[in-house]
Amino acid sequence: MNPLRAGVEPGTELFTVTTEVDRDRLVRYAGASGDFNPIHYNDRIATEVGLPGVIAHGMLTMGLAASALSDHLGDPGDVLGLATRFTRPVPVPDPGQVQVRISATVRSAEGDVALVDLAVKVQDRAVLGKAQAKVRLH
Repeated sequence: MNPLRAGVEPGTELFTVTTEVDRDRLVRYAGASGDFNPIHYNDRIATEVGLPGVIAHGMLTMGLAASALSDHLGDPGDVLGLATRFTRPVPVPDPGQVQVRISATVRSAEGDVALVDLAVKVQDRAVLGKAQAKVRLH
């Protein structure tokens, strides 16, 4: 059940979660999305184009934020919209994983809709900019 109610105060922190992204997750996402750009699995190609190595798909990173929010709300249908800018790549080491920290804070609420700011960071650096969701209040 959606824990957000009409009258929620701006500045209310809803949650902070951390999720791990490893190379296996990149492969699974590539298969699901059809995005087989080699910068997401081949270090040589990624570095040849100026990246620090293999990077996570931007839409995977945004999807992690959307998933964390819908998990918190309890009903994916309560996420009415989501927008962001991709501001920094998310390098994924091999072996190992990268920790992605996602937090959500209410920006504003009016009627039965709230705007929620999503902060998505890797090593305390934002990887998504102006990430915001419109959610239904109950």
